[in-house]
Amino acid sequence: MAQSVIQGVNIRGITSSVPDVVFDNVRDTTAFPKSDVRKVVAMAGVTERRVADDSTCSSDLCLVAAEDLLTALQWPRESIDGLIMVTQTPDYFMPSSSCVLHKRLGLAPHCAAFDLGLGCSGYVYGLWLASMMLKTGGLRRVLLLHGETPTRYADPEDRAVSLLFGDAGSATALEADTRPDAQPWYFTLHTDGAGYDDLIVEAGGFRDRFATDRRAHFVKMNGANVFNFTIKAIPPLIEDALELSGRSREDVDFYVFHQSNRFIINHLIGACSLAADRVPIILDRFGNPGGPSLPLTITQALSEHVGRRPLSVMLLGYGVGLSWGAALVPLASDVVVRHVEYTSRPVAATE
Repeated sequence: MAQSVIQGVNIRGITSSVPDVVFDNVRDTTAFPKSDVRKVVAMAGVTERRVADDSTCSSDLCLVAAEDLLTALQWPRESIDGLIMVTQTPDYFMPSSSCVLHKRLGLAPHCAAFDLGLGCSGYVYGLWLASMMLKTGGLRRVLLLHGETPTRYADPEDRAVSLLFGDAGSATALEADTRPDAQPWYFTLHTDGAGYDDLIVEAGGFRDRFATDRRAHFVKMNGANVFNFTIKAIPPLIEDALELSGRSREDVDFYVFHQSNRFIINHLIGACSLAADRVPIILDRFGNPGGPSLPLTITQALSEHVGRRPLSVMLLGYGVGLSWGAALVPLASDVVVRHVEYTSRPVAATE
């Protein structure tokens, strides 16, 4: 496994964003009988989802989150030294979405910007990369953006996925922390590429760019394999992170899981002997937006705890790849936690 202990970085703020369109699974789904929809909702736990329209991209959701966060922190644009955009639903094959956002945010030429093409584990990996950039690259401030619009690649006729996915974006502001007592961050990261086709969009890339089968342009999920992978991989992942940090389960205030499926999360709560009140679940209102579900869960479920005292939070991302990872990080009592809604509108490519 890949493990890292990094000291000297700090999360200054997190803003999440979602489209303002609320899709009620039972009320609004027309492709399947209502009785079937209710069964899926009861098992997966997704009652409502936020759905982007055809003109809204991940970059749009991340842009409004970043603008909100930079304003709240009063960070000058020229003070941003690095920009990471994590997404598997980019605006274009080229250029990278990070370059588009660099322009739209008005960042300086000295700012390094690049994309990271990871999904459900992407927020954990993004934090790892951002923290290393701050610790070893001489950077002072890094903006980590993570956005996904998986409803755009979900086949509305495939009940295995169409009732699960929601769309979301996020912005996380990280800063170098030179205090000698700065708390370390702990990462443990894994990959099993043998399961690459358990969650896959087969067409659109250069392997099969213009597939004639419309279904190949939508995500295909082997639900049984993904479930078995998750319940086997996550309990030892938590143990590894605790062992690396030298902490017990009780030392961690909250375990923030990727919001994959309520049945899976409840199973993991029992299998990992976790207290249910330390595992927030928000997918009933937002669905599964992939990796951005981690910052979204923080802003939705932990905002009432932020500001009272410092928090120790374990972030757990897992899924497409197959890829999984844990980050055990502190949230200071003065961290900024915010949420905004995106009003859909046409966006010109040159904006």
